[in-house]
Amino acid sequence: MAVYEDWSTERAAQVIAEHKHLDGATMPILHAMQETFGFVPDPVVPMIAETLNLSRAEVYGVLTFYHDFRREPPGRTVVKLCAAEACQSMGSTALTAYAEEKLGVSMGETSADGRVTLEPIYCLGLCACAPSALVDGQLVGRLDRATVDEIAECVAAGKHFGEV
Repeated sequence: MAVYEDWSTERAAQVIAEHKHLDGATMPILHAMQETFGFVPDPVVPMIAETLNLSRAEVYGVLTFYHDFRREPPGRTVVKLCAAEACQSMGSTALTAYAEEKLGVSMGETSADGRVTLEPIYCLGLCACAPSALVDGQLVGRLDRATVDEIAECVAAGKHFGEV
């Protein structure tokens, strides 16, 4: 489970200042915002635009183009299920439906109680171990129903994957 800082304009300004010198700073700043806060809050868009001398539309376009950026806070546990072709050929579509049922949340959403976010991801590079997932940053290959059950158990217990 990731631990994120509470949103503040002061902290966001620090994150921007730490990354504004980089070439193509928009992406590093957006990634750093998500690493810091767990998502990219809307008020940061004009802050980035002003600092980098870009339009708000340019920053917003980058933010919304890349599906990995969240615009809402995630659940305590983030489960990303691979939806790429190799994983699909090995049954990820059925496992996604099973995970939605077991976790009580639809793909692309966060549960009402804030325990879990379920997201698609498009290739983790584990094609030989398909289907695969990323659970709070931990790679999981050869995903099956038993592993989904274990993930759901951890979520219910409020523990990291593998602790139960």
